[in-house]
Amino acid sequence: MTGRDPRAETDPDGTEHDTPRPMIERIGLGIIAVILAALFGAIAALAWLGGEVFLAVMAGIGALMTVWAAVSSLRRG
Repeated sequence: MTGRDPRAETDPDGTEHDTPRPMIERIGLGIIAVILAALFGAIAALAWLGGEVFLAVMAGIGALMTVWAAVSSLRRG
């Protein structure tokens, strides 16, 4: 195992460049992230209604971070 990224392309001069992920892969990862964000959001809402403020805040932060990851995955070429 060389530790080389299989998505990296090598130029004739020997420099490596990362190849972008295919759009279908980025969309698939985005859909998975949206589903997870919805689950985190549901946990946050139910925890808030149940009086568990700390759990609600942590689940809300998890939802926001998951959405952020989905958007950055779609934007990154």
